[in-house]
Amino acid sequence: MNNVLRKNYPELGEVKAPYVHSVKHDSTLYISGLTAFGTAAQHKGMPEQAEEIFSQIRRIISVEGSDFSALIKVTIFITSFEEIDELRKVLYRNYGDHLPASSLVEVSRLFSPDLLIEIEAIFGL
Repeated sequence: MNNVLRKNYPELGEVKAPYVHSVKHDSTLYISGLTAFGTAAQHKGMPEQAEEIFSQIRRIISVEGSDFSALIKVTIFITSFEEIDELRKVLYRNYGDHLPASSLVEVSRLFSPDLLIEIEAIFGL
């Protein structure tokens, strides 16, 4: 599998767990689940955390020479549907005209109790 590249992005901080920020296989980029952990948004609401995550995703795909027009699929994990209307606004704003296939899953919690959302994404490059 010489066509697999596993990569961390220093601009997103150090990874302290057994994963990498992304894996590129041929022309597909798989981005690990990202959160607002360690950022100013960590202790804010779901919309603010989502904006931070999209900022991280944007940094990754920029380094990879792409943009949201290449977005294929997102999986979103949330701890509550209470802020779903605000979250949808964030999603529409970030996707623009490039709506992806999507899964939205409510989970009991994420790895830190103040995290409300985690997003993983797949891009075609």
